[in-house]
Order: sequence, then structure tokens, then C-alpha cells
Amino acid sequence: MGQKRVAQSREYLNKITNGKAMPALALQDTKTNEWSPVGEENLYAFVDESAGFVLTDTSGYILALVDKNGNSKSIVQGVTKDQKNEFEKIFESDNIEEYKGKVILPV
Repeated sequence: MGQKRVAQSREYLNKITNGKAMPALALQDTKTNEWSPVGEENLYAFVDESAGFVLTDTSGYILALVDKNGNSKSIVQGVTKDQKNEFEKIFESDNIEEYKGKVILPV
């Protein structure tokens, strides 16, 4: 189920980013050390170094589609400020809400 949700998220991001999306996390760790599929919902988040991540690509942001717990399902690296603004307009028109919590990225 998690792989299917990752594939759907990646397909959507590929559509709006000209094929630059990569798969991320298909499973999430629970507090009881049991793994379960990432959530069904799609929320977007932009991550930069202010979020506590050290980005090897200094060209801007990482765009992530995440579930309600912040588990990233698909990511796009190297998003510029102008691209970020354009993507935000697309997400708004597609009724995809912004995630404002801590994003969990693949290591």
C-alpha cells in the first residue's frame, strides 16, 4: 500500500516538475517499532536549511509531498524561489494544502 501511495505522489510531482520527482518513504515507523504504510493524504512542504537540514544542493528548496504526519512520499530537489512560487499556485488550484510541521525526509 505504501509503495502505491509513493508511486501516485511521484506521478503527480513528475507531472508538475517535468519528471524530476524521486520516490521517498513508503513505510513509517510507529512508536511501537511497527512499520505501516505512509498516509493516503497529500500535503506539500518546501524544506530549506532553516528547517534544520543541511542541503547539499544550495540552489534552493526541496519540495516534498507528505502525509499528515510529515512522512515524505516523493521529493524534488533544487527548487528555486521562482519555481517554489509557481508550484504553490499549482497546489492551490489543485486544492493541496501546505504541511507546516516537521518533514521526515529519506536519509
